[in-house]
Amino acid sequence: MQGQEKRILFTGGGSAGHVTPNIALIKKLRNEGWDIFYIGSTKGVEKEIISKLNIPYFSIPVGKLRRYFSWHNFIDPIKIVFGLIQAFFLYWKIRPRVVFSKGGFVAFPVVVSSWLHRIPIVIHESDLTPGLANRLSFRFANTICVSFEETKKYIKNQDKIIITGTPVREELLCGNINKGLDLCGFSSDKKIILVYAGGLGSKSINGIIRAMLPKILINFQVVHICGKNNLDNGLALPGYKQFEYLDSEFANVLACANIVICRAGANSIYELLALKKPHILIPLPKLVSRGDQIVNAEYFLKRGFSQVVFEEDLSPIKLYEKVIWISQHETETINHLSGFTTQKSNELICDILLQCI
Repeated sequence: MQGQEKRILFTGGGSAGHVTPNIALIKKLRNEGWDIFYIGSTKGVEKEIISKLNIPYFSIPVGKLRRYFSWHNFIDPIKIVFGLIQAFFLYWKIRPRVVFSKGGFVAFPVVVSSWLHRIPIVIHESDLTPGLANRLSFRFANTICVSFEETKKYIKNQDKIIITGTPVREELLCGNINKGLDLCGFSSDKKIILVYAGGLGSKSINGIIRAMLPKILINFQVVHICGKNNLDNGLALPGYKQFEYLDSEFANVLACANIVICRAGANSIYELLALKKPHILIPLPKLVSRGDQIVNAEYFLKRGFSQVVFEEDLSPIKLYEKVIWISQHETETINHLSGFTTQKSNELICDILLQCI
């Protein structure tokens, strides 16, 4: 097969969770000689993330489909139509052989346009429960990849489903503990807690962690990825290291962490399971989400893979108790995490894409 025939269009956006699995696949496919293109929104997080990969990026208008009343419901359908038209004509320029969609509302018009052009479509769903944009897109897909067996019951098109797991960035599996310790200025004589809550961070989690510091730094070291503009320059404490954001260095910091505290996005959970990292999940509450992180957290809590503190119960005392429990049961927890079987997702999905063309 000639290299120019291996042309793939990626789409997905609205949150980092709809983009990071794409990055893992893009890097692998690029090494295998694929021509790669991306359609996303004009201002979404996907544009900033994908621009670092130096691949052609095209923007289309994005409208959100809401199941509640909003004045935007009168405008956004028009945006969706314009997005569909623009995506339709972009296909004549890109001419992909296959489309891979990670979801988010930017993906829906891309998927529909792909279907109109009779281009094979592969959709991936990371969460236990599919989001609205993916549920609307499934009917147009040739193949639906899911991370977990339990997700199948939420999808009507059973014959299209393949359990692939979630693509994991290869660099996360190759983190260097010593480089992580050097970056943070930490020693190896105290356990390390890594805290992160997405690119923008979380004010509630940041506040709780900083309130815990006088007590927790007695026995632990804390590396805190607090989000853009969330550094507290007045906290120059031994054993506490802050970052707004980490890119290539994140794998090394994750490698040296004994305990991870983070949100309950499906991608983050899958990465922690793949690395066998003891962790505490703090899912986004329903007030600011569709509740998917709560479902994720409850499921993995029930299976014994995760410790969970819900936002409404979050306090320095409650979180500290969870940290102490994991620290005292670290070996037992790691052994239990080893019982979760992760797929060779990158290879499996890339094989599916190759079969489509």
